[in-house]
Amino acid sequence: MLLVFCLVAGCLCAQENTGKRERKKNLVVKEWNLKSGTKTPYLDNSVTYDEQGRKIEEIEYASYGQKERVVYEYEGTSTKCTRQIEYDSKNHVKRIKKFEYNDDGTRKKQYNYKPDGKLESTKTFEYSYK
Repeated sequence: MLLVFCLVAGCLCAQENTGKRERKKNLVVKEWNLKSGTKTPYLDNSVTYDEQGRKIEEIEYASYGQKERVVYEYEGTSTKCTRQIEYDSKNHVKRIKKFEYNDDGTRKKQYNYKPDGKLESTKTFEYSYK
């Protein structure tokens, strides 16, 4: 009985995630701020999704313009981000992250590279259940 519940719950979660991606196809979400005492809102954040509903770009803004930009890359039709490129306020590469995943879809490793392509650090993910 418990196994059947877990399988059904897993299917429902998968359908819910698929539904969220469906709603985000080709979507651009912009967040605007309005400071107290002013009448002109300013752009705070922008998130862009591709035709498959995957996040492909996120830009954070400051009063002077772009503060930071992150580009997300995927292999084929996968929903797992394989590479993330972070840019600074001058749109220069700040850091590159590459990801490996376990068979169950959880992150296995993250490689952090400097802008010149040299490996800076590696992060390993460990999962344990209580």
